[in-house]
Amino acid sequence: MAPVRRLVIDVLKPHDPPLIEFTDHVAEIESVEAVTASLIELDKEVQNVKLTFEGADVDFAAIEETVENLGGAVHSIDQVSSGEHIVTDRVTFQD
Repeated sequence: MAPVRRLVIDVLKPHDPPLIEFTDHVAEIESVEAVTASLIELDKEVQNVKLTFEGADVDFAAIEETVENLGGAVHSIDQVSSGEHIVTDRVTFQD
């Protein structure tokens, strides 16, 4: 199976831990070389966050476990890049 190079997921998380601390925790996962967290929506009780992970072989199971241990839940997998390198999306006529 080809290694996952980039993974974008939608996560619902509580306000605690704060986003910086939450991102630091998921960045410590062994298969993750870098992660970017973007706040999508803020609610009274929760935050909806987009997490983008990159690495040589990103381990989704480890990410999901860490997110759940931090009180969050993975809502969806929104993008996956697999193979020898990451392909950059290009605008097409259908877009």
